[in-house]
Amino acid sequence: MKLLKDILYKVSLTATSGDMNIPVASVHFDSRKVAKGDVFVAVAGTQVDGHQFIQKAIAQGAVAIVCEHAMDAQPGVAVVQTESSSKALGIIASNYYENPSSKLKLIAVTGTNGKTTTVTLLFHLFRKLGYNAGLLSTILNKINDESLPSTHTTGDALQINQLLRSMVDAGCTHCFMEASSHAIDQNRIAGLAIDVAVFSNITHDHLDYHHTFDEYIKAKKKLFDSLTPGAFALVNIDDKRGSIMLQNTRAEKRTFGIQTMADFKARVISNSLTGLELDIDNFKIWFNLIGKFNAYNLVAAYGVGVLLEEDPQEVLTALSSLPPVPGRFERVPLKSKVIAIIDYAHTPDALDNVLKTIESIRTRNEQVITVTGCGGNRDKEKRPLMAEIACKLSDRVIFTSDNPRDEDPEVIIDDMKRGVRPSDYRKTLTIVDRKEAIKTALALAKDEDIILIAGKGHEDYQEIKGIKNHFSDKETLLKLDILMSNDQKGKG
Repeated sequence: MKLLKDILYKVSLTATSGDMNIPVASVHFDSRKVAKGDVFVAVAGTQVDGHQFIQKAIAQGAVAIVCEHAMDAQPGVAVVQTESSSKALGIIASNYYENPSSKLKLIAVTGTNGKTTTVTLLFHLFRKLGYNAGLLSTILNKINDESLPSTHTTGDALQINQLLRSMVDAGCTHCFMEASSHAIDQNRIAGLAIDVAVFSNITHDHLDYHHTFDEYIKAKKKLFDSLTPGAFALVNIDDKRGSIMLQNTRAEKRTFGIQTMADFKARVISNSLTGLELDIDNFKIWFNLIGKFNAYNLVAAYGVGVLLEEDPQEVLTALSSLPPVPGRFERVPLKSKVIAIIDYAHTPDALDNVLKTIESIRTRNEQVITVTGCGGNRDKEKRPLMAEIACKLSDRVIFTSDNPRDEDPEVIIDDMKRGVRPSDYRKTLTIVDRKEAIKTALALAKDEDIILIAGKGHEDYQEIKGIKNHFSDKETLLKLDILMSNDQKGKG
């Protein structure tokens, strides 16, 4: 059992009352989980302020309260006041789980697009190189070969440190983690000892939360500002905000890119539906991933490998054998001769990248049919932009439901359609039911046509009115393809 004073190590305190030498059983920021002997950290969240539940936590047996607001001394309860409860929670969580991040190499990847692909590539790369490793990603969390469900791009501070502790206990030497702008802004990664921070890119997203693009950039930069002198900051120098991330960081600065001179440089030799041939630091090598955007993910992973003192040729050889990441420009094999691709693209830049990749490898004897939507209760400004890009780079576009959450999907689609130029009206269809939209795309497609189903990628659910209903684009595609192929045989 830990002592309160020990888990408060490095927390910035403004006032204390009560006994700091008391043993604590556990740490919680959700008052519903508090039991006798626990510490309750009152965090002012985006939806609920934890300070409202301090008395409830005390009634349930909390022996210590960490908070931002001054409060009267509580009989038998230690009170710790700090300027930022969320930051304190990160440090407390790290101390409680015995600072697991300092016992392995922790690599954090941030950016609008490419986070999941890059951390997944890195995880499989280091497993191939013979290391025990952990993964914290949007798709899933992994401790060596054990897979654990993932509910957020980046978990809360307690979840992160508990998983890192499990990784250390399992003998992991490395962990590769997505760091979302929400997590950085909310101090969920406070207290972590990060060895390498990677910046992929930044484009229009999450303005429902950050409100302005400038605030979104500042949230990403906060990760690099927090690095220690012994760490590395590795940024995409082709993105004009890459150099901003390096300003004021105490870490060693490194860059990667395709268009600009960089410490780790890639050149696209060939790009097709079967893969990419790249020249990376004068090594010419073939990869199973597709598209220029994946060239960035690959060279970023290569850069991390080299910074962690792995042999460059061994890193590239291992990377070249890795399969595409599920739901990221994933080609789904169909019985028919239609080419079907599913991708997580849910931002204007991501959709633009995917469609431009298709544009660069198509023959122009086929049509490109895009099925896309936008999530509810999220950044509304990107909706017309998504529609405009889909229409500009597709022959047919079907607007459909994504994860509408608490919004009316038809209202979301109407928002999207404001971005459609009058000259493109005739190439669009609106089919709210996502399964019917995919079925229609298959019905419209002829041999060698390309169908892109964008927005959900790996997700196996559709969130409607607070309920997650099972739905997988890949599963739906495969089932409909079999049914429709059998129908065609029956007609024949």
